[in-house]
Amino acid sequence: MISFQERVQGVILATALGDAMGATIEKLSYEQIKEMYGRVECLKTNWYKADAPQEVTLGKMRGNGIVTDDTLMTSALIHVYLKEQRHLDAYDLGNEFVKEISYKKTYIPEFGREGLIIDRLFYPEKYIFMRHVLANCEPREGGIGNMINCGAAMYISPIGIVNAGNPKAAYDEAILFAMGHQSSYGLEAAGVLAACVAKAFEENITVDEIVETAIYFAKDGTKQAIIDMTEAARTLRAEKATMDQVIAAFQSVIAKYSPMGDDVHRKIEKIGIPSNHYTPSRLFSIEELPMALAFIVLNDGEFYKSIYDGINSGRDTDSIGVMIGVILGAMYGSEVIREEDINLLEDTNKMNLVELSNSFAQVAKSIIIEDIRINEKRKAYLENNC
Repeated sequence: MISFQERVQGVILATALGDAMGATIEKLSYEQIKEMYGRVECLKTNWYKADAPQEVTLGKMRGNGIVTDDTLMTSALIHVYLKEQRHLDAYDLGNEFVKEISYKKTYIPEFGREGLIIDRLFYPEKYIFMRHVLANCEPREGGIGNMINCGAAMYISPIGIVNAGNPKAAYDEAILFAMGHQSSYGLEAAGVLAACVAKAFEENITVDEIVETAIYFAKDGTKQAIIDMTEAARTLRAEKATMDQVIAAFQSVIAKYSPMGDDVHRKIEKIGIPSNHYTPSRLFSIEELPMALAFIVLNDGEFYKSIYDGINSGRDTDSIGVMIGVILGAMYGSEVIREEDINLLEDTNKMNLVELSNSFAQVAKSIIIEDIRINEKRKAYLENNC
């Protein structure tokens, strides 16, 4: 039997693993990754921009185990739970989470120095500060007007952990919390991923049961994208398709729900040109979550193979790696992750991920126990009064 603590470690360590491995090749297309690397299957891989001038790298460094904002924001959310020791909502995002990302210095691996997480964040994550601090918004309306992306889903796994075994509660809490950051299908993905992580904590869980959970809770375009992508994955698995065939099929399916394609760069030529990119829609989905679930299905839940395929598929490779990692990390626990990978991630990023996981496991356990106590009181009330 895999212990609760081992599963929590699995989620947190797999966050850093998928993030660091995918960050090396983020924004490259599948074809570009093949041309430049063949295939990435190791943390000790150089970033494709490593030798570029500073005006291109913006002072950042990646590769060889360096994590990005996916891991930093996951850690920030964990620290909010460690402080509050209870369930969270949008008011906590607009208060304690803002403090974690905007006012508390931490080591930023990409910069190689201490700094504020917000200095590293992408625009839709900086939006948290603008809305909650500068605009003084009602916290539950914080995500309105933001660029729709995977930014909330990429760090939402701790909410799945504090609701382990209760995917409905995980979905609800993720929505209540992340609505302070995202809206539309960006918010929906956060809820669905949290539900998947919570479901993955169940003993003897299967990949199909996790996918069924995702489909059950997902709404609108997110739901249909997951259905279509996982069905395609089952067909491709049965056909023993090559990676080229898999990517061609997956990109064809997801194009209906995510219009960006390989052109993920914000070039000056795009200014003023109307598009549906990053806009609210009931028909669209972020591509990272359906892609992650599809690669898990394709590989029947094999841990490293699923992550390797996911990051080598191109585009938002680090977040795809994270989403695959947190689901399978919850399923298998920390034993599935190679010790040399754990050591490299901790040393390179100056983060004690195992210690953080263990501290969080204790708090998450206390939150779950309190939930059980309240439910037992409700049950007793019904038995005595009905």
